[in-house]
Amino acid sequence: MGKSSSKKRSVAAALAGGDDESARGRLLNAATRLFCKNGINATGIDAIINEAGTAKTTLYKLFGSKTNLVHVVLETEGKLWREWFIGTIESGGGNAQAKLARIFPALKDWFGQERFYGCPFINAVGEHDKDQKQFRAIALRHKKIVLAYIETLVGEMGAAEPEVLAHQLGLLMDGAIVAAMVTRDPGVADTAGLAAGSLFVPTKLKKPRRAGNAPAHLMAV
Repeated sequence: MGKSSSKKRSVAAALAGGDDESARGRLLNAATRLFCKNGINATGIDAIINEAGTAKTTLYKLFGSKTNLVHVVLETEGKLWREWFIGTIESGGGNAQAKLARIFPALKDWFGQERFYGCPFINAVGEHDKDQKQFRAIALRHKKIVLAYIETLVGEMGAAEPEVLAHQLGLLMDGAIVAAMVTRDPGVADTAGLAAGSLFVPTKLKKPRRAGNAPAHLMAV
């Protein structure tokens, strides 16, 4: 009898865990869409649970608070976006410059999607108190990973200052994202891409060293 009861409790616990996982996915999907479309401050708990089809107690059981839910949404969206972005840039192979050339066409495709509401990180920081560090910290972690990837490609291309050029491209990306959100015109990515192309000029690239030349650090004396 004891074994039977124990088995039933195990099955019930497994089913409950599955229900929680299903509810968690629904809550994340609902919160992501509503936060991105309407804004974090404008989206209340009731709107999220209504769209997700869950109880308010379930949301608090799984996430603890709306703030924690926002954190999970941002972390999840960041991971998914980076996987999409890097996967798109790497697809088709080619050298570093060929991969860098895919950045703005990829953004243009993203801008053209019906559910494009801008960058969730820019939006989150933009609509909250600028002294709040929690959302800025998540946004900076995301940005750091993206810039590190771009800096690697820029370095492989032979740029003299990979970090500087990566930040310049990052600024063009951010500007295009904001412009596309405001104008709803995916074509802003083309303009940003033209500006990016002007950065890849010969003076930005390392000059090959010739045999017998002094090392660069001595030539600068």
